[in-house]
Amino acid sequence: MDTHPKYIVVIGASAGGLDALAEMARTFQNGLDVAYCIVLHLSRKGIGDFVVHRLNQVTSLDCSLALNGAVIKKDNIYVARPNQHMLIKDNKFILGGGPEENRFRPSIDVLFRSAAVAYSSNAIGIILSGMLDDGTSGMWAIKRSGGSCVVQDPNQAEYPDMPLSVMNNMEVDHVATIEEMGALIAKILKHKKGRKKPVPKEVILESKIAETTAIGIEDVEKIGDVSVFACPDCGGNLWDVKGDLIKRYRCHIGHAYIERDLVIKQSETASTTLWVALRMMEERKHLLKKMEVDYAKKGYKSLSLSNVERQDEMQRHIDGLKKILFDLQNHDTT
Repeated sequence: MDTHPKYIVVIGASAGGLDALAEMARTFQNGLDVAYCIVLHLSRKGIGDFVVHRLNQVTSLDCSLALNGAVIKKDNIYVARPNQHMLIKDNKFILGGGPEENRFRPSIDVLFRSAAVAYSSNAIGIILSGMLDDGTSGMWAIKRSGGSCVVQDPNQAEYPDMPLSVMNNMEVDHVATIEEMGALIAKILKHKKGRKKPVPKEVILESKIAETTAIGIEDVEKIGDVSVFACPDCGGNLWDVKGDLIKRYRCHIGHAYIERDLVIKQSETASTTLWVALRMMEERKHLLKKMEVDYAKKGYKSLSLSNVERQDEMQRHIDGLKKILFDLQNHDTT
């Protein structure tokens, strides 16, 4: 008996998504020729086991954490492991520790692209509650490959950014409440007919890139044009990815960002750098104070006074840097 599912449902959720996932799992029907794969953008530690436990309480389908190399079986729910990308290939899972995409690992987009390549028009993508634009690029890959595009009704989502991003960037096939999801999936599968649609070569190439821990410059040059920006994670060049409906950047190490996530990551990196600079300035001021006291004890008044002036100058730099840090952090919260 063939246990491989003919169809795959890939689900992405972030902030506010845990409760939505539990409510949606209640609606999943048994006996469909489908498996479900979930990426939840939350804490990297411990959340995977908790999600599995939560879902097993509300559904009769088998729910477990995905295992590298494990065969995908119908009537099963698979949850991505913390800090590991989850990809689908040849009816099996590939788990990897490659670079983060949109500041997350596992990444919704990585899973969705691999599902588009593996299942093309037999893939169904679902985006639930979450912030920013995560999942939009991956959903576009599913859409381009003939798959079905479903989003949670933004009016119901605790954080509607992710569903709205998909809706604002492409024509979605279905907008549904959590309570409607199970019946909607069954309806979509019932009407799926015909051969699988060819997958665009750009989608195939980018999914292959995600299978490796790091890539080469030659690979990323095939999917993008070099930009003026540097990767805030590794410092290398960022390439402007071509053919996507949402602005996206990728470096040759493998880090990838949508535009809004790049702004956030740049800010985080700038803050880290400035905090290091502030620490060094405070240490320098402390050293100048020590030298001032030492010179004074030896009777070198001019040298002692010189160090007082240098301390005052350093304090002005410290105060200015603190103001920049305050403004930067305040800007990130607005």
